[in-house]
Amino acid sequence: MSLFLNYEDGYYSLTNAGSILVFVIIAVLILLTALVKSGGKSDEQSGKEQNNASKAFSTKQLVFSAVAVALGFVTSYIKVIHMPWGGSVTLCSMLFITLIGYWYGPKIGISAGFAYGLLQFVQTGSTYILSPIQACMDYIFAFAALGLSGFFHNRKSGLIEGYLFAIFIRGAFHSIGGYLYWMDYMPDFFKNHNLGAIYPIAYNYAYIIVEGVLTIIILMLPPVRNVMARVKRMATE
Repeated sequence: MSLFLNYEDGYYSLTNAGSILVFVIIAVLILLTALVKSGGKSDEQSGKEQNNASKAFSTKQLVFSAVAVALGFVTSYIKVIHMPWGGSVTLCSMLFITLIGYWYGPKIGISAGFAYGLLQFVQTGSTYILSPIQACMDYIFAFAALGLSGFFHNRKSGLIEGYLFAIFIRGAFHSIGGYLYWMDYMPDFFKNHNLGAIYPIAYNYAYIIVEGVLTIIILMLPPVRNVMARVKRMATE
C-alpha cells in the first residue's frame, strides 16, 4: 500500500521500511529525553531539588530496566500458544516488564512498558493495524499498563499483586480494542451461541490468564522467590 505499510486480509502490517522508521522514532525519543534531562543541569549542581532531579532515572535504573525490557522482548518470541489475531502465551515475557515497576515504581515502570509496547509494535510478523486507536490499545496502552505494577512496589507481596493487577489492566485495553475493532473476526461458535458480548474478553484473557497462572506458579517456588528478592536488592540499593 505504501513504503511503510502493507494492507492484506483486512489489516495493516509494517514493511521493513516501516519497522526501521519506528526504531528511528524510538531512538530520537530516547535522545530527546536525554537532552531534556541534561539540559537543565549546571556543571555544579546545588540544592536538594536539583540533586533529586538528577537521580530521577539513575544509570543503574536505566541498565536494569533495559535488561528487563530486552529479556521481555526475547522471551516474547518463545510462544507456548499463539492466538490467530494477536496475543500468545509466552515464556513469562510480561513478568520482566512488571519487574521494572516493582523495582522502581509506576513512573519508570510505565515508561519502560511504553518502550516495550513500541518494540512489540515493530515485532516482525505479529503486528495487526486496523486503525491508529486500535494500534494504541493493543500495543502502546496495553503494554504500558504492565508498568502499573509499580503502584505495589512498596508492598510485602508487591511482586505478585502488582503483576496480577498489571496483566489485568493489559487485558482490559486489549478487550476494549476488541469491542471497537475486532468483532468482525468473531468465530462462529460465539455467534451461534449468542456469546458475542464476551468474545473480546474471552479471547484476550484466555492467553493472559494462562501465562499469568504459569508465571505465578513459578514465582511461588522458594528458590525463585529468593532470587527475585536478591535481584530487587541489587536493582534498588
